[in-house]
Amino acid sequence: MSAVPGFEHKAFVPFTNAYHEAPPHSTSVVQGIATTILPDKVILASGEEIPYEYLIMATGTGKLPLELTTKVQSVHSFNQLQDRMKQAKDIVIVGGELAFDAKEFYPSKSVTLIHSRDQLLNRFHHKLDSIVKERAATVGINLILGQRVKVPPNGFPISGPSYNVELADGRLVPADVAVSCVGAVPLSAPPLPTLQIADPAFPNVFSIGDVAATGGNKAAAPGYAQAAIATRNIVNMIEGRSERLEYVPAVPGIHLAIGLHSYVTFYDPMAPGEEPTFQFVELGDGDSEEVRQWYECRCHLIWERRAPGVTDYYL
Repeated sequence: MSAVPGFEHKAFVPFTNAYHEAPPHSTSVVQGIATTILPDKVILASGEEIPYEYLIMATGTGKLPLELTTKVQSVHSFNQLQDRMKQAKDIVIVGGELAFDAKEFYPSKSVTLIHSRDQLLNRFHHKLDSIVKERAATVGINLILGQRVKVPPNGFPISGPSYNVELADGRLVPADVAVSCVGAVPLSAPPLPTLQIADPAFPNVFSIGDVAATGGNKAAAPGYAQAAIATRNIVNMIEGRSERLEYVPAVPGIHLAIGLHSYVTFYDPMAPGEEPTFQFVELGDGDSEEVRQWYECRCHLIWERRAPGVTDYYL
């Protein structure tokens, strides 16, 4: 969405009518920053205290550009970034697949992808690295691998004159706009197989998703599986049953977009010595109007799943 203009107002799905299967009026949404977690309550930055009997920590770590997390997350911020990309000659992407969208939407511009490791998507079998590198060469993306970037404290500017992106080895990469899309790492020690945190002082606290070092892949599917296990275990605890389900990470897999109209589904080998399974799908290049229709369809599906019936996109 950061590369393709016109979808800024749908970037953040509100909880106005979030879909869930809980009984009516049995849930509530509190917006705030949790600063302290005690064995029986959560304390927010506002000072509000929320008591709990069971707690699931599920703070995800999506790859929203750093420039939009260190500034006000708003339509205005997206517009600024997109206007900058539209005017730019040299676009630098740090660590994210946004490079493919940017290059295909603006094929005449120079797009450079910088990654801290020599192997892209290093958590997967090296065949996926080969697929992505081949795709990058096909569309004309410049790759700089095995180099960390010195990111300014407040992120890269999205206004003002051109500048250089400094690499760890001292090289300077010219940029009219640079976007940092680096992923986050788990913020917890490995939880128990039951997804309870490994701290006897917090027996009723569970951790799932990207924030938890579960050994599972950082993606939606493992998060769904972890949520189901944590929920079942909490129900068993409430009802006094000793049974506990345990989470076993599945074979890593990913549905990876590598362009506006291309993606690859990839699964690591089932056992050592075997080959990965994958399928590369090319939906066709299309013109900019087809691109917009494709993104409009994808946005619509997300809103229908996460907030059915909600049209207050500008919250």
